Amino acid sequence: MRIILASGSPRRRELIQQAGIPAKICPARGKEVSTCKDPRDYAADLARHKAEEVAEREREIPGNYCVIGADTIVVSNRTILGKPRDREDARTILRSLQGHGHEVMTGVCLLYRKGEEERALSFTEVSQVTVCPMTEEEIGRYVSTGEADDKAGAYGIQGAFGIYIAKIEGDYYNIVGLPIARLYHTMRDAGLLPES
Repeated sequence: MRIILASGSPRRRELIQQAGIPAKICPARGKEVSTCKDPRDYAADLARHKAEEVAEREREIPGNYCVIGADTIVVSNRTILGKPRDREDARTILRSLQGHGHEVMTGVCLLYRKGEEERALSFTEVSQVTVCPMTEEEIGRYVSTGEADDKAGAYGIQGAFGIYIAKIEGDYYNIVGLPIARLYHTMRDAGLLPES
């Protein structure tokens, strides 16, 4: 079984290695676009698009494969917050998050071929995050690190922003970008791991 991670994210690469899943890295290159209104469906739809793009290439190669697509979004007051357009946008996003809770959702899609069978499995993992109140100086200092530049919600929980996290409910690794326990058990139960 060839396992392919359809992501260029260094965090997802580290997490999939940490889970002991031997995946080849093959980033999807398409635009992240979905027409879904429900945030859970939105995250799952983006993950499916990534997996489908990479699976198109894998279908040409004989043998079994499993493509893992994943996309993480931040949702505050039912509004989906993407990656900031620039550093001023990052400041605006962080102002909106500080002092209360929000949701982090990672949609995961597994597109796979086993024998003659081609199937898809999808799920969306949700974690709750509460951010401490922050001063304008703290927001500015964090944004100036550059860490917010390419992150949904304008922060990376595994980095310098950790000092502003008041509470987490749910899977920490989901917030980083890949819910590895649920991914591992879903793949194991579907017989998609190498030892299967």
